Amino acid sequence: MKSLVCTTPGMLAYTEGEKPGLTKGSALIRIKRIGICGTDLHAFEGTQPYFTYPRVLGHELAGELVDFDDAPGFSKGEAVTFVPYFNCGHCVACRTGKPNCCTRLQVCGVHIDGGMAEYISVPSAALVHGAGLSYDALALVEPLAIGAHGVRRAAVKTGEFVLVVGAGPIGLGTMEFARIAGASVIAMDINEARLEFCKEKLGIPHTVYAGAPDVEAQLQRITDGDMPTVVIDATGNQRAINNAFRYMAHGARYVLIGLQKGDICFSHPEFHKREATLMSSRNATRDDFEHVIASMKKGLIDPTTYITHRVSFDDVAGEFEGWLNPESGVIKVMVQMDS
Repeated sequence: MKSLVCTTPGMLAYTEGEKPGLTKGSALIRIKRIGICGTDLHAFEGTQPYFTYPRVLGHELAGELVDFDDAPGFSKGEAVTFVPYFNCGHCVACRTGKPNCCTRLQVCGVHIDGGMAEYISVPSAALVHGAGLSYDALALVEPLAIGAHGVRRAAVKTGEFVLVVGAGPIGLGTMEFARIAGASVIAMDINEARLEFCKEKLGIPHTVYAGAPDVEAQLQRITDGDMPTVVIDATGNQRAINNAFRYMAHGARYVLIGLQKGDICFSHPEFHKREATLMSSRNATRDDFEHVIASMKKGLIDPTTYITHRVSFDDVAGEFEGWLNPESGVIKVMVQMDS
């Protein structure tokens, strides 16, 4: 079985190994599509927290269910994806309905080897039905679920202004689910091409260039002087995270989907006087996956919008570094194992 391993930061290598066998409570999936995500890129850069090398990357996955043990309702040969955050089921987080932040969480492609391979074995309990969606769409369920979870954490209400900082794939998905929740969405990024994508492809009504000298004034104009009542970071950039504290309305909620290695720094008096709420949003839950799939099936989201680049599995290692360059125009790279 062929796999692609990130051996050290900046180094990828193809390896040959044994195809995984079927074990108790597991399922075997033949990989068809792999989405390249920010986690993969950050791991390649050496900036991904919770990460050790060598590692097979990849957790935005779709494939054919080849075999399984204890997966009632599933059929061999059907198209599936899966929830790639494997939890213990017993810790305080799992007992309180938050398996996405299990104390012993094993994220596929981060803590354990992922799906940049011909086959992967996963817990049967993690399987998600394809629901008639294409392999492309199924590989995009996971990153969209990240955004959906962040919007759910923010408890977005109809009519409120939601500022999403970062117009990468996670940020774009977050904007979509904020829109579905009824919000008036504001997109912010330092990449003007990404902001154009937000307007033209997603219909986002308001965009703000993060490098402008009058960012706060623009946000005040858009919100009739109130400032956004929800701010969501999807950059994972320390400076962007710290700056966004200034963009909050009084009583606002600030949700951190993006993750970086450093410290958060903000003015306590400014935060305190707003009686603001700061929260993190980690991974997603099965409910979020189901919300994404239902939204796709209703036509509320067109997953193909995000795919800007396609590549065969054999070409990933040679092209990977180029996707880090903003000038590449990458929104989402879709790796195709076969037709």
